[in-house]
Amino acid sequence: MRFDTKIGIVVRDDLAVWQKLNVTAFLSSAVAGGEPETVGLPYEDGSGNVYLPMFRQPVLVYASDEEGLARVRERAIARGLRVAVYTEELFKTGNDDDNRAAVRAVEAEDLQLVGLAIYGPKNAVDKVTKGLSLHL
Repeated sequence: MRFDTKIGIVVRDDLAVWQKLNVTAFLSSAVAGGEPETVGLPYEDGSGNVYLPMFRQPVLVYASDEEGLARVRERAIARGLRVAVYTEELFKTGNDDDNRAAVRAVEAEDLQLVGLAIYGPKNAVDKVTKGLSLHL
């Protein structure tokens, strides 16, 4: 099945593995929470156990350096795409209120991005992630 929308996550390539996974998980939750149509129905196994729903479409994870992340964020905002950000400061906070305050304290061009998620029309997401490699 082909989707007319795309979920892209870009993670800074110099992070520790645990940080890359953590950032990807948090950014995925932002898309699920902010774009409810991306989530399908709950799963159920043959024994009747019910499991949480997941995204209805693939999530592509890209790698980039900090400069590339800033460029993707700028392009995505300019195209009106939905964007979630994860900044370096969020590794030091312990709750959602402090996370939002840490992002709010910094001007957009000064954000120390370690990851971002983008959701929108497939062709627009492709254009803003052009040149990035899929994360290995």
